[in-house]
Amino acid sequence: MKHPHISPLGLAVLASISLVSPALATVNINWTSIDNPVNTPDTAVMRVDGTTGYGAVSYAYNIGTYDVTAAQYVEFLNAKGASNSAGIYKSIMGTGVYPQGSNIIQSGSSGSYSYSVSSTYANMPVVGVTWFDAARFCNWLSNGQGSGSMETGAYTLSGATSGIIMANAGDQIRLPTEDEWYKAAYYNGASGTYSRFPDGRNDVGSADAAYNPYASGLVNVNYGTPSSYGVYGMGGNVYQWNDAVITDTTRGLRGGCWNLDYTVMQSNLRAHSVPSQNGAYVGFRVASLVPEPTSVILTIFSGGMLLFRRRR
Repeated sequence: MKHPHISPLGLAVLASISLVSPALATVNINWTSIDNPVNTPDTAVMRVDGTTGYGAVSYAYNIGTYDVTAAQYVEFLNAKGASNSAGIYKSIMGTGVYPQGSNIIQSGSSGSYSYSVSSTYANMPVVGVTWFDAARFCNWLSNGQGSGSMETGAYTLSGATSGIIMANAGDQIRLPTEDEWYKAAYYNGASGTYSRFPDGRNDVGSADAAYNPYASGLVNVNYGTPSSYGVYGMGGNVYQWNDAVITDTTRGLRGGCWNLDYTVMQSNLRAHSVPSQNGAYVGFRVASLVPEPTSVILTIFSGGMLLFRRRR
């Protein structure tokens, strides 16, 4: 297994939903603005090619304050998964698959599938998503949700479920770049410095993030201590896809997960996997250029991987 960094989790959870069901609702993303453009890179952590460090971003952007939740993904499934085209629902997302997994239930038959998740799991990160599932969710948000396309937008997928596909230019909602993710997790805009962990400090404790040996499964996306920018869940709980191409066949993951120890949350560790891999420890968050996207309302939030470690 390869491991990345971490940042605590947080979310102002609204009233508990007893069941998120086929009745479609708007997916509402809480956004955190990441300003301080043209910041310097983290020279204490060099890139694998030995050049500059990570975290330098020349523009302002937004990143999801929280991981995408199981309840939010259920709304996507109910809008686009009646036939489960492109396999956006996977059995690993269901019940009884893994301790405190997404527990998303698929009902009905192909052509009329519907999906639900109980309130117990609604605000936990969705897990079992491939990079392509995450990209399709981004496309759907970019296209206004509902019947909006999941095949075009931030990414031109055209049915693809394997390979390397780069984001299109523009301000669509998409996965964060590795530098965007890193800056939101480790950079302090006020001091111009980087921390070792995504809680804004150079140490981490069990109250800051969900990680082994203190965690026994997934926790809600509002758990822990946020980064200096106020972004939750960037360490522990679940690894998160980003848009980095690590090798010719793999995409980037960062943030660690609940069943690995604190070392994977450090800024000098990253992970990667083939983009078709769907793991019980893998989720994602979204990003967008400013101004904040108007297609997403800013209020609610709804919740066996192969990783390979590389020290940088």
